[in-house]
Amino acid sequence: MYNEFAVSIPDYLNKVLLDHLIRDDGQEDLCFALYAPSLGSNRRAVLINEIILPQEPDRQVHGNVSFNEVYFKGVCALAMSKGMGLCFLHSHPFPGWQSMSDDDIKAETKMAPTVESLTNLPLVGLTTGSDGTWSARVWEYSPNNDLTMQWVALVKSVGVLMRISYNDRLLPPTRYREQFKRTRTVYGVQDHQTISRLTVGIVGLGSVGSLVAEMLARMGIRKFVLIDFDIIKEHNLDRQSGSSTQDVGKFKIAVAEELIRRSATCENVSIEAINSSIALDMGYRKALDCDVLFSCVDRPLPRYILNHIAYSHLIPVIDGGIKVRFEKSEFETAEWQLQTVTVGKPCLQCLGIYQPSEVDLERNGKLDDPSYMAGLDNDHHLKTNENIFPFSANLASMEIFHLIALCTQIGGAEFNIQRYRLVHGIISNYHNDHCDPNCAFVNSTATGDHHFSPLQ
Repeated sequence: MYNEFAVSIPDYLNKVLLDHLIRDDGQEDLCFALYAPSLGSNRRAVLINEIILPQEPDRQVHGNVSFNEVYFKGVCALAMSKGMGLCFLHSHPFPGWQSMSDDDIKAETKMAPTVESLTNLPLVGLTTGSDGTWSARVWEYSPNNDLTMQWVALVKSVGVLMRISYNDRLLPPTRYREQFKRTRTVYGVQDHQTISRLTVGIVGLGSVGSLVAEMLARMGIRKFVLIDFDIIKEHNLDRQSGSSTQDVGKFKIAVAEELIRRSATCENVSIEAINSSIALDMGYRKALDCDVLFSCVDRPLPRYILNHIAYSHLIPVIDGGIKVRFEKSEFETAEWQLQTVTVGKPCLQCLGIYQPSEVDLERNGKLDDPSYMAGLDNDHHLKTNENIFPFSANLASMEIFHLIALCTQIGGAEFNIQRYRLVHGIISNYHNDHCDPNCAFVNSTATGDHHFSPLQ
């Protein structure tokens, strides 16, 4: 049973849709699109991946707009042939979030049974206002075989920027509180409303992940999904935010949940603490419930899975890592790098953040095999994980800035890959990295698990 629905659109398709639907003459227009489902634990998302624009005979614009049966039959046949669902999209000549007119209800009610019988997926209707704000709904049959309509909580255009249209009835604006006064003053009311209503996932609640969690809680984020299966050990205490000697042996997610509740500035913070790996179905499905994910992991397999989620499920991933360098056992320098992985930016695999061969090693259990690990050089990156609290704090704050830029463009959205070098105290930005033209991750954009599942 899904408690929430969402729609995600790659930003390059969103531009095509708005250029077509929002007319200079103020009349309404329409089109159809194909979608793949994204099935989380609590959320079902619709991933729009192909637009079928009408040709001149396919629809009639007359203030309102109508379409011909041949156009409808053609898009249904295309959806069936590709194993995709069908979206019906149209425009209203008014700004803001749009409800449905009687004609809208009549048209979608008529289409929905045919679409579901042919595609085995529900019809999804979307309406854009004249300012590009989206509303959406899902038509499906109840257990009693009654056709029902459910409103979608949010519609996202995902790319270098993530633009979000919220259904205020399902995700009400965050009520003002003195506790986050300074944060709202800096970011502004509208941008704080956008950020605070996100469902944020943190994968890995170690040194960086615990700091990210606390910073987000103090900013007023309302909903968290925490994914980790590890416990607090004594050697974690010098870098694990919110932990003390009394927490040794506790699960990291439990300590992080307590930290968030102590630090939260919003009312009624919601936290799902998942004792699982993202490489298992439970952790994976919970990650698909999120709007954005923080990758606070250092193993190749979780990064491979998060890379897939960023493109195939249109959930941006903010990833970072720390490298401490030694010369003859003496500290030499440290650097940390971060990148937001999303539509329009290079993926983790093409950036060389992990190697596919290392993913296979982890799947085969080699990275947990003491004899195999002992055979690696002492300075091999799979063995070196030294880190201290100040390094983690700096990286965590930079990751928060990436989230702000992604959702609001405050500070600029073109951070791309950033690397901080401790010795020189400088941040370098790398803008020229691109994915391979045949990158499997980019080529699976907005297809969900239709082409492949990273858990298999």
